[in-house]
Amino acid sequence: MMSYIHVRNLEKQFTVRQKRAKGTMLREKKIVQALREVSFDVEQGELLGYIGPNGAGKSTTVKILSGILTPDGGEVTVGGRVPWKERKAHVRRIGVVFGQRTQLWWDVPIQDSYDLLRDVYRIGETDYRTRLKELAEALQLETLLRTPLRQLSLGQRMRAELCGSLLHRPELLFLDEPTIGLDAVSKLALRDFLQWENREQGTTILLTTHDMEDIVALCPRVMVLGHGRKLFDGALQDLLGRYDTLRTVEVRYEETGALPDLPSVVPVQREGETLHISYAPAEFATAELIARLQQAGTIRELTVQPQNIDRLVAAMYREMDL
Repeated sequence: MMSYIHVRNLEKQFTVRQKRAKGTMLREKKIVQALREVSFDVEQGELLGYIGPNGAGKSTTVKILSGILTPDGGEVTVGGRVPWKERKAHVRRIGVVFGQRTQLWWDVPIQDSYDLLRDVYRIGETDYRTRLKELAEALQLETLLRTPLRQLSLGQRMRAELCGSLLHRPELLFLDEPTIGLDAVSKLALRDFLQWENREQGTTILLTTHDMEDIVALCPRVMVLGHGRKLFDGALQDLLGRYDTLRTVEVRYEETGALPDLPSVVPVQREGETLHISYAPAEFATAELIARLQQAGTIRELTVQPQNIDRLVAAMYREMDL
C-alpha cells in the first residue's frame, strides 16, 4: 500500500537571469537545479521536520506537494492525489501556514475571516461551529474573535493563522517557520498546540524551520536537504548523535565576575552577566564541564543548546565533500 505522501526521484529546476556584464545588452540565463532525485515517504499522522539552509530546496518541495508548482521530473502523490493535476480536490484536504504571510484579512475581526473561509471550503454550519470552538479554546482565541488581525500581537496572529488553516479539518498541514519572531512563551504554546493537533486529530504535519528547538520539541523524524539533495532521513536522535558535535552552554552566576577554570579547547565569552561557553563533548566531558562550572560559584541559571541547523548541514557537507 502506498504511503500517504509518496515522492520518487523528484526534480525541479529554474531558469534565472544573471546581472548584465559590462559592455553587454543581454543578461545571461542560468539553470538552477532546485531539487535532484529527492525520494521519501510519509505515513498519515506523522510529524516530520524538513530542514536545511536557505536555498536547499525546502520551499520548492512544499510548493510541489501543495500543488503550487509542477515538477520537471519524478513521481508525487499525496493521499493518492497528484497535487498539481488535482489541485481543487487537493487544496480542500491541506492547510498551509507561512510565518511571514497571512490568509486572514488585516482590517476585519478574525471571526469574519473565518466565516469567509467557512464558505470557501464549504464547511457545514454545525461542523464549523464545533471546530471553531475547539480550535479557539485550544489556541486561546475565544476573547480575540472580534478583534481585527492588525490589533493582535505576533504570537496571537500566528495562532489565528493556525486556526484559519485548520477549520476545514485538513489531512495535511504544511508549516513554514511558524515560530519565527515569537517570544519564548508564544513558542511553547504553539508547540503544545501542534502536538495536540497531531495527537488528537491525526493531522500529518510537515514542518520546515531553522529553529532547532522546534525540531527537538516536535519532530521524532527529520529529513535534511542540501543543494537540492536529500542528505539525511531518519530519527532525530540519530542525526544529533552523528553530527551534533558542538554544544553551547550559557551560565549566569550569583557572584559578579565569577569565571570557571577551563582548558583552551573550551572558549569562554562574556556578554554582560552571561558566560557563553562552546565545547565538544568528545574533547571535554560534559560531566567535567559542569563540575568546573559549579566550582566557580553559585549558578543562578544554566542552559545547554545544541548546534543550529546550518552548522549541522555544514558538517554533512564536509563529510560528503559537497
